[in-house]
Amino acid sequence: MKPKDHWEQVYSTKAATDLSWFQEQAQLSLKLIRGACTSTSASIIDAGGGASSLADNLLDSGFKNLTILDLSGAALATTKRRLGDGAGHICWMEANVLEAEFPANEFDLWHDRAVFHFLTTREERQTYVRQVLHAVKPGGTVIIATFAEDGPIRCSGLPVMRYSAEALHAELGQPFRLLGHEKESHLTPGGSEQRFIYCSFRKVD
Repeated sequence: MKPKDHWEQVYSTKAATDLSWFQEQAQLSLKLIRGACTSTSASIIDAGGGASSLADNLLDSGFKNLTILDLSGAALATTKRRLGDGAGHICWMEANVLEAEFPANEFDLWHDRAVFHFLTTREERQTYVRQVLHAVKPGGTVIIATFAEDGPIRCSGLPVMRYSAEALHAELGQPFRLLGHEKESHLTPGGSEQRFIYCSFRKVD
């Protein structure tokens, strides 16, 4: 099954609140974004953020230059319905992050919770890094959350990669400086624990 078909099926057959990665409040992501952005006018993209509550949290915090990208139109539609009139304040992109056409140096901050760890081939990861390099401004911030070394080995029926901060930095390479990292124990709606690691990077000028 093609990736888009897989994720359309997931979001079309299950409520977002029942999915293992669902968070009522994206508290750690929001904390890291607030710490990185000195202005609410910062240009922010949430890659793979289709049905995430982060869009709600960012709007509530006053951020007003937001882009939400997801492979699944059904996921994006879920958040649009939830936000109501607030959806009009967001730029929506239905696209594969590896194939999306981004303007050069467009974003002050790139956020990704749980996309990168689904990229199981070196070619996919290299393409992802090239996309980030192209889309993020010099000096911009990149926040990536993946399963930690003691996290799950599969998610949504798919194999995933697990990372330490050092391993994730090695994937991004020298154009990025590791600013810090934090671990999170995420409790799924089904009651299972998933270990994540959140890493913040700066794109070198």
